[in-house]
Amino acid sequence: METWQREFVSVASATGARNGAGFMPCQGLYYSPKNKPVKTALIATHYNVDFSEHYLAEFMAARGYGFLGWNTRFRGNEAFFLLEHALIDIGAGVGFLKENAGIEKIVILGNSGGGSLMGAYQSQAKGVTMTPTPGLELPEALYDLTPADLYVSLCAHSGRPEVLTSWLDPSITDETDPTSIEPRLNMYDKKNGPPYSAEFVKTYRTAQKMRNHRITEWCHSELQRLKSYGMTDRAFNLFRTWADLRLMDGSIDPSQREVGRCYAGDPKLANFGPRGIGLTNTLRTWLSMWSLKDSHCRGAPHLNRIELPALVIQSTSDTGVFPSDAEAIHSALGSEDKSLEMIDGDHYLMEPDCARNKVADLIAAWLKDHGAE
Repeated sequence: METWQREFVSVASATGARNGAGFMPCQGLYYSPKNKPVKTALIATHYNVDFSEHYLAEFMAARGYGFLGWNTRFRGNEAFFLLEHALIDIGAGVGFLKENAGIEKIVILGNSGGGSLMGAYQSQAKGVTMTPTPGLELPEALYDLTPADLYVSLCAHSGRPEVLTSWLDPSITDETDPTSIEPRLNMYDKKNGPPYSAEFVKTYRTAQKMRNHRITEWCHSELQRLKSYGMTDRAFNLFRTWADLRLMDGSIDPSQREVGRCYAGDPKLANFGPRGIGLTNTLRTWLSMWSLKDSHCRGAPHLNRIELPALVIQSTSDTGVFPSDAEAIHSALGSEDKSLEMIDGDHYLMEPDCARNKVADLIAAWLKDHGAE
């Protein structure tokens, strides 16, 4: 017999009203134990992935904790993402936990790509430091976010611009042509490796950052150009984003991962196919989410401001988050009370069979040690 229950939650946020078709901008599922009062709850949100049925929710509810798998207005709508409104939507979820579910302690769970998003939430709840997306203003509601009490990072990327840049294929020579290629920077050309030489790695990583910066510069210039046409923004495509050297060379950032695999299967096929992060953007979305120079979705600046007790967990067979990512998150956290745990498992903890139970036990024990019953 199941020891937990769940309910659908649907609310408006301070900057997002109910849609004309009827749906609310913020939706999710709240999991809780049956016939037991709940004082502590976790909330997990992603930039665009639907987290309402998060794989950890029922495991935490079975252990006596509430769990809100929460979606902002940008679920499945990454192309139009704006950080300031996403944080306000997360605040609406925290508000539900406090005001409707009677939760006393809030635990923000930064999982996968949502790690830096939840870090940004806590950072800005302490006091707003971010600047508005170019051409826009920061909403007043951003100054009314409720901070959390504890922070958990689970198989999380360092930040949205950081992960994209480490995955960018720097060999593309024409951003409008996914077939364009500079052979000397092609990681899938056997002449270059794997294994990849230290010189190639250095040149490659520099070229990845340069590609990010070029796109940022183009976005700014394009916004200016559009003004003369009375336009405020436009969409564009981003090609070839499965090109992290670590996917093909296990000696770089070594772990127990399967080399030659990524979240989308074969890295080369994925890289030259249409499926990838950041595939479609508006100019402002690029600047808000992906730009190394402009985005406030970078991890470290927000993690530096988090002083809550923090637990960082990383699986050792993850094919997209690597040991150095977890170490960087742990190092960047401003918390004095913080710990890093490496565990067996893939990114989603589907293997081994016991992985999700073990992680739930680990988190539950840590919460109890920090007075969260």
